[in-house]
Amino acid sequence: MFIVQHRKWFYAVSIILVILSVAAMFVWGFNLGIDFKGGSLLEVTYTTERPALSDVQEAVATVIGGEPSVRSIGDAGYIIRMRSLTEPERQQIIAALSADKQQFTEDRFDSIGPLLGAESARKSLISIVLVLVMIILFIAFAFRKVSEPVSSWKYGLIAVIALAHDVIIPTGVFVLLGYFNPTIEIDSLFVTAILVILGFSVHDTIVVFDRVRENLRLSRKEPFDQIVGKSISQTFTRSINTSLTVVFSLIVLYFVGGVATHNFTLALLIGIVAGTYSSIFLGSPLLVTVEKWQHRKQK
Repeated sequence: MFIVQHRKWFYAVSIILVILSVAAMFVWGFNLGIDFKGGSLLEVTYTTERPALSDVQEAVATVIGGEPSVRSIGDAGYIIRMRSLTEPERQQIIAALSADKQQFTEDRFDSIGPLLGAESARKSLISIVLVLVMIILFIAFAFRKVSEPVSSWKYGLIAVIALAHDVIIPTGVFVLLGYFNPTIEIDSLFVTAILVILGFSVHDTIVVFDRVRENLRLSRKEPFDQIVGKSISQTFTRSINTSLTVVFSLIVLYFVGGVATHNFTLALLIGIVAGTYSSIFLGSPLLVTVEKWQHRKQK
């Protein structure tokens, strides 16, 4: 009952985090990967003394013109973003970077055309919207026999509100981190992580909702807020233990796994923590809030 009784405080935490995340998106914008905006990305690590950033920028500009984006990474590397390159241009840039006998390793080179990048962004957005719509329909169907005191479609709507919370917060954190660290991008792997988070979070939410449905059937005379509070208590330990198991695994993967999986793992970590919070402290208490609103309207 503690969570239900103090639900306004938990709502306030969620609202503050969502507002800060949205504000970060508007202030700093998205550090999109080339998956979405097109272009070429070259990541190099120098095995000798690393040249000055301005020297690297000038070397690349002599080949392709303009002002390529060059940012340092670690103590010995650079990430270079530029327009889409042909293979001969890439070879020319490699030659230009090693003109002063600087030795380096080419860690990564990706190139995607602008049209393909825009298409990827559009399909990623559509996939997330479709997942949310399917979740609403599924929950409405699964809880179709529940009509009192909260109708089945409202369970689906509340679940999507919680899921929106689970999408916005990781995105906001990635926008913030991406502003200070150019290697943290919003790319196709990030979208994959978001879809995984949606699946994990809605599973956790449905577990609590299902216990609410079961307790409604068994304890029809109890007040609705007490039923929800009891349902949260009955599933609290299970939800926390399940989430901690996943979080511990992801922490190990983050530190032991390859660099290519770091951003994906980080997005999952943030999203699963946010999803566990929303399932327990946001989604289920919202059922009580909706029920109380309906009761006031009936009066």
